[in-house]
Amino acid sequence: MNHMDYPALFLDADGGSDQYQRKFLRLIRSEYVVLFLASLFSMSFFNDVIYNLIYAGVFFIGLLILLVRAQSKPEQQWYRCRALAESVKTLTWRYMMHAAPFQANDAGAKLRFRDELHEMFRENKETAREITSDWSGNHQITEKMGDVRSLSLVDRMQFYLQHRVDEQRIWYSRKATFNRDSAKIWIAVSGVVYFLAGCMVLTRIARPEWVHWPIEPLIVIAASAVGWMQIKKFNELAAAYTVAAHEIGLIRPKADGVSTDEEFSEFVNDAEKAFSREHTLWIARQSD
Repeated sequence: MNHMDYPALFLDADGGSDQYQRKFLRLIRSEYVVLFLASLFSMSFFNDVIYNLIYAGVFFIGLLILLVRAQSKPEQQWYRCRALAESVKTLTWRYMMHAAPFQANDAGAKLRFRDELHEMFRENKETAREITSDWSGNHQITEKMGDVRSLSLVDRMQFYLQHRVDEQRIWYSRKATFNRDSAKIWIAVSGVVYFLAGCMVLTRIARPEWVHWPIEPLIVIAASAVGWMQIKKFNELAAAYTVAAHEIGLIRPKADGVSTDEEFSEFVNDAEKAFSREHTLWIARQSD
């Protein structure tokens, strides 16, 4: 299933999510850079007017970035757009697989799918104002969606297992590993910085004549690393993604006993509930 085969609402919500995520992380990185520069200036290499004016200017730039982030709240827009995109994706797979509530004939299922999308759009009107309009001219029911829906039960099952269940399980497993490894790397970075700062403090005892030890910048780097881990929530996401991967692994064997459309509909809805763990995470993060 190609990215472009999903409804236009998904494409715009997904694009909005990526856009606001980049904006939020850029602002956070900018704040860390400003704090690092301020820590360098705090070492008082010079003591003239120009130096102190620049030093003060760094703090005002940091204040500006903080106000922009507090006013625009890009992280909330990011979470809302991601939640909407995941909801549309789940709805799309249920439609293609004839799963409840889309078991009717094609005309009835199309009408119900459009109604569900419209209701989802209405309930997320605030989010809809924030998503991109890059794909607004695309279809909500794409040709690929119709082709997959027209497959036989056996072919639909095979398509769903390969392009939804297996891909999701691999994705969750990889993301769990990535977040777990990232947490270890940033913990190691923090540990190294703390060690270096401690060594410099001890060295300053032996060399008191040298006053420009970069201890303050190292403290900022350590604090920034800890803050970055909290923002990215590596450990939290690693645990959630691991649970989701195991849930999918436990659900997949249930497909072996599926032989009717009703049984397949129940299987798809159970699987989509497991996939919605990420969606649930994004909803929860809106209230953080």
